Amino acid sequence: MLKRRATQVSIAVGTGLCVVTIAAFSPFGLRNLFQMGVPGGQNALNSLKSEGSQDSLAAVLELEPEQRAVTLETIANSLGSPDRFRARYLLASDLILQAQGRHALTWLKDLEKDYPALAPYILVKRATAYEIAGDSAKAEASWKEVLSRYPQDPAAAEALYALGRNLPQYWDQAIAQFPTHPRAVDIAQTRLKKNPKQLPLLLIVAKSGLYETNYLAVLDRLTSNYAQQLTPQDWAAIAFGYWEKQDYGKAGAAYAHAPRTPLNAYRMARGLQLGERGGAYEAYQRMVKEFPKARETSLALIRLSRLAEPNTAIGYLNQIVQHFPDRAAEALLAKAKLLDGQSSQKTAAKIRQQLLQKYADADATAELRWNVAWQKAKSGDLKTAVQWAQPIPTANPNSPLAAEAGFWVGKWSQQLQQENDARKAYTQVIRQYPNSYYAWRSAVYLGWEVGDFHNLRQLNPQVNRAVIRQPLPVGSAALQELYKLGQGRDAWRLWQTEFQNRVQPTVAEQYTDGLMRLGIGDNLDGIFMLDFLSQREIPQERTEYQALKRQLSYWYALYPFPFLNPIETWSQQRQLNPILVTALIRQESRFMPGIRSAVGATGLMQVMPDTAAEIASKINLKQYKLNDPEDNIKLGTWYLDHTHQEYSNNSLLAVASYNAGPGAVADWLQKGVRDPDEFVEAIPYDETKGYVKAVFENYWNYLRLYNPQISQQVAGYAADHPTAFKWGL
Repeated sequence: MLKRRATQVSIAVGTGLCVVTIAAFSPFGLRNLFQMGVPGGQNALNSLKSEGSQDSLAAVLELEPEQRAVTLETIANSLGSPDRFRARYLLASDLILQAQGRHALTWLKDLEKDYPALAPYILVKRATAYEIAGDSAKAEASWKEVLSRYPQDPAAAEALYALGRNLPQYWDQAIAQFPTHPRAVDIAQTRLKKNPKQLPLLLIVAKSGLYETNYLAVLDRLTSNYAQQLTPQDWAAIAFGYWEKQDYGKAGAAYAHAPRTPLNAYRMARGLQLGERGGAYEAYQRMVKEFPKARETSLALIRLSRLAEPNTAIGYLNQIVQHFPDRAAEALLAKAKLLDGQSSQKTAAKIRQQLLQKYADADATAELRWNVAWQKAKSGDLKTAVQWAQPIPTANPNSPLAAEAGFWVGKWSQQLQQENDARKAYTQVIRQYPNSYYAWRSAVYLGWEVGDFHNLRQLNPQVNRAVIRQPLPVGSAALQELYKLGQGRDAWRLWQTEFQNRVQPTVAEQYTDGLMRLGIGDNLDGIFMLDFLSQREIPQERTEYQALKRQLSYWYALYPFPFLNPIETWSQQRQLNPILVTALIRQESRFMPGIRSAVGATGLMQVMPDTAAEIASKINLKQYKLNDPEDNIKLGTWYLDHTHQEYSNNSLLAVASYNAGPGAVADWLQKGVRDPDEFVEAIPYDETKGYVKAVFENYWNYLRLYNPQISQQVAGYAADHPTAFKWGL
């Protein structure tokens, strides 16, 4: 069916930290705050103040429109509130969205004098309010005031765009002065519709319009029609665009014309390889000769060793051992595997011994240990399997295999009736890898009330949603304010002018960029940017990432709760655990309602059109749209309920069937693997195996972050586990 890609409000304020904790009371533990009845006006403000908060806006941002307006007015009229000017700005912004320009103007009057951090944006709001009110003369005067008072501020791009609708020279100025601002991209797109043969405008879209729906078409037009006129820097921007859009073959071809840097050279070769265009082997070889000591060259040598015949491959691996000590263990393990294939088992065994002795803490050594452990376990020698796997979490704590190895040490120890050792292993997994799928499996065997495959469907976990807006690690004062006020679109537009290091961003920049994307509903790329931080390899960057992992705001951004109402409604209707539904949607679509896979699976739960039609006929649904969140969840939860019924409400089999289809799961069951953990590892489809682990890892992370009991339990094991509840929120 589906294919891949009495409410409590409390606030705690630390150094710039705002947290809203929302108690959930629905039968399934989820409830949208908008439906729960939050006290408005002075009562709400008093409730907020009673928590000792000096910043009430984080809670107010969660209120439904009418309650939000009443509470904001109370704050705005409170002389003692430090947020009264922010409240006025929010009131005006909300009224503008409601097309109430005159009313908005009353809150904007002289506000820039009291709220200098957003003074340019206050003038922009005022001009917009005049436009809505139909006073074109005052609107034009206000736009010109923005240009007069803040000519260099990115807010001026908004004024230039508005004025340029009647006077083209303003649009010329916007493009020249603010080429990365989304308004410049808007202008370029508008002019290209009238005359598509304008190279400078195409380049503006190529360099700054990655989010545009016709982006790849623009890149194709540039490479097809203007190749001779493009500079190497232009080609680098085009190549980066293709790379970001995962059109790797075209990216590799474009990087061939870009400036010769180690990164560009590597991406050229890798793009050609992934795009199956030919020439990748030669491109890697050329790179190795040009940049023998570059960090990217070690990756090129790894790729070459996998493309070459064994004897040549061993030569490439020897180069890595000699010149790139941080990848030496990886090269040695690959060399040992090649020697095995050449019947040189003795030499291969010596290399493996060298790995264990000289590179005990390397990820490659963890792989070696784990492979031996798994083979021993399959042969029934659980004692030796434990001996090989046990050192991994300690000696190789950053290995992707460490959590898995730790869990299986516990499982095998249990099977050996060594209960104390099993509990120690499970505890270690939760302590070291609290966000992993294997932490959930460990919690199950420790007896925590987290649900298991056989009973997870009917659980009703309590979930306390929280909203956190910590200061951004980078960005101007205006960006910080816009983000704090929940002004996602305005913050994102400003960030496009401030974010100049797109190709190789710092950890702080990538984190900020992820938050900005989430702020405009680009959950797919936003979550990717945040999650991909875990792949940083440079020690300083790893340290910065580890610091981020200790922040609750990082995890809340990774595991958000969009579309709460329809998820709760249809989970309750189908008697499904809503956290499981949320976890599955996160994996299927990253909460993107309009997403569509290559085979046609559509929407939040990636429903195939034929399956949707079949379900609709069964439930008498006459009209529906798969890109509509309500309709998609209605259809997707029906099918998830169906897969549960097919397998006696076993969520493991139901989720596997949701991905791979019931026929495949039936075939796997015939192999007789009854232990659920062994069944997962035996799934022959790598995609489905990864999918099952990802869905239940999502489920576990929602529990550990938002369920008070589980969050406190995890915090008792993992000292750096971030939780609002251990702060008493």
